[in-house]
Amino acid sequence: MTFASPPVLLTGASQRVGLHCADRLLDDGQPVIISYRTERPGVAHLRERGALALPADFSTEAGIIAFIDSLKHYTQSLRAIVHNASEWSVETPGDEALAFSRMFSVHMLAPYLINLRCRELLERSTLADIVHISDDVTRTGSRKHIAYCASKAGLESLTLSFASSMAPHIKVNGIAPALLMFNEHDDAAYREKTLAKSALGIEPGPEVIYQSLRYLLDTPYVTGSTLTVNGGRHVK
Repeated sequence: MTFASPPVLLTGASQRVGLHCADRLLDDGQPVIISYRTERPGVAHLRERGALALPADFSTEAGIIAFIDSLKHYTQSLRAIVHNASEWSVETPGDEALAFSRMFSVHMLAPYLINLRCRELLERSTLADIVHISDDVTRTGSRKHIAYCASKAGLESLTLSFASSMAPHIKVNGIAPALLMFNEHDDAAYREKTLAKSALGIEPGPEVIYQSLRYLLDTPYVTGSTLTVNGGRHVK
């Protein structure tokens, strides 16, 4: 596949926020490569729009390396890497280590190895960015989802380290969202309780993440920062 300009790699783009951001990048005329774990209608939709869709299993080192090798087969340069792939493993008694290992691999090991091994692809682009999508929960911690929160906090630490090591050519930043979109099965009581946690009290939808991503890609003077996109939960 030939790209007119260096593509953006967006991981975990088969549904919801990732799918929306991939669509919006394509709207802007930006070539896009996505990774996906499960074949969903969103993957077919993005293929039809011209995106390159590569399957990926980020739960193991072997799966991550296989994805990197596949990526390099299709492109010699990248405009940006957006790490959106996420894992939500239930930390049930007896399976805590497995859950932690999976979330560590998806949220930290995959971004770590992809950033290191694809650095030369970014360096071949005039403009180059890495964006890590973390989670606002890292600000407070979580009693119920300890491993998830810890691995997302580790991703924010990677933002700082890579921003330092990859400057000045590659900017590295993060986005930490709170509630963006409800699921169809979420009942009215849950929705009301959740909306009350933020000062703005709205369900903003995925466009606010694309706006944040667009800002980070376009600004020339921000690196090593994580944008909080939480509707004012920290001031509630």
